[in-house]
Amino acid sequence: MSPPEILVDARGHRCPVPTLRLRRALEAAPPGARVRLLADDPLARIDVPHFAAAVGAVVIAQETRDGALSFLVEKSVSDFVGEGPAKG
Repeated sequence: MSPPEILVDARGHRCPVPTLRLRRALEAAPPGARVRLLADDPLARIDVPHFAAAVGAVVIAQETRDGALSFLVEKSVSDFVGEGPAKG
């Protein structure tokens, strides 16, 4: 049995907000967790897959559901890449 999905509803927000909310959910989630992001900004169709690839997450499914984009993203079982070390 797969773990329950974490739902992030970012409908009504413009990019980069949907991607930032996805980032927060993935950072808080355990390795292997699945996060479903709902967004209605058309740019999310481009931003979410690029973000997922950059942090080592995988977009398992992408579809339009009830007028919104729906992304199912799985967090890598290895460490979450995030933004990298702080510079200063």
